[in-house]
Amino acid sequence: MSDGKRAAVLGSPIAHSLSPVLHRAAYAELGLTDWTYDRFEVDEEGIGPFLSGLGEDWAGLSLTMPLKRAVIPFLHEVSETAAAVEAVNTVVFTDDGRRLGDNTDIPGMVAALRERGVERVERAAILGAGATASSALAALSRICTGEVTAYVRSEARAAEMRGWGARLGVPVRTADWSDAQQALSAPLVIATTPAGTTDALAPAVPEHPGTLFDVLYDPWPTPLAAAWSDRGASVVGGLDLLVHQAVLQVEQMTGCSPAPLAAMRKAGESALTQ
Repeated sequence: MSDGKRAAVLGSPIAHSLSPVLHRAAYAELGLTDWTYDRFEVDEEGIGPFLSGLGEDWAGLSLTMPLKRAVIPFLHEVSETAAAVEAVNTVVFTDDGRRLGDNTDIPGMVAALRERGVERVERAAILGAGATASSALAALSRICTGEVTAYVRSEARAAEMRGWGARLGVPVRTADWSDAQQALSAPLVIATTPAGTTDALAPAVPEHPGTLFDVLYDPWPTPLAAAWSDRGASVVGGLDLLVHQAVLQVEQMTGCSPAPLAAMRKAGESALTQ
């Protein structure tokens, strides 16, 4: 048993979030029967007031778009990992009322890849240049020994990715999205784009591709992921990322380690099939 605590996921839109399913499954498995985990629709303007209204019974928060950067001014401390990409997806409340920000997406990506046997790659390609792409770059800074090529739609995005690369110590080359087919020959391809964006690339998957990490989980599989699997190659999906980053959140918020990865994944898979 435990002294009941509260946690939640915040963002906008938030109705689709699988986080409550994953965290509640963890609480059940860990015997934290009086812990609760909810979801709240909160935008950039609402994050400050929301935080100031929380009581001592709160353990932590998961954050999704558009709050990962907006929350930073309201935190007492931000981890090196989160500061590297200016994105916080986890807030933990200490007993003395401090708010600590972290980013579990980055180690979550590394863990999801490691689970599929990808410990080290010589080069990689990233499709897209949004917030998830910067987290992907940070993850690659830990496992990629060579160049990362980012395929983007604008020079502004390209400059941004090169800037992230410089900050993270990753050599980044940028290429225009019209050449995105070339990405598919990299030993590791990380697709960070919205649903439908990579569909046209599916017929161009090479005969012997490397590993694909597609951060989407609904709908799943994406046409690109399906084509990759048809080649018999390794695919890491968005649910893998979601579960691994949530495992780290549960451990930080509850102090219980290890969090029940298998139970959380099973709950996520069950929710997606319904």
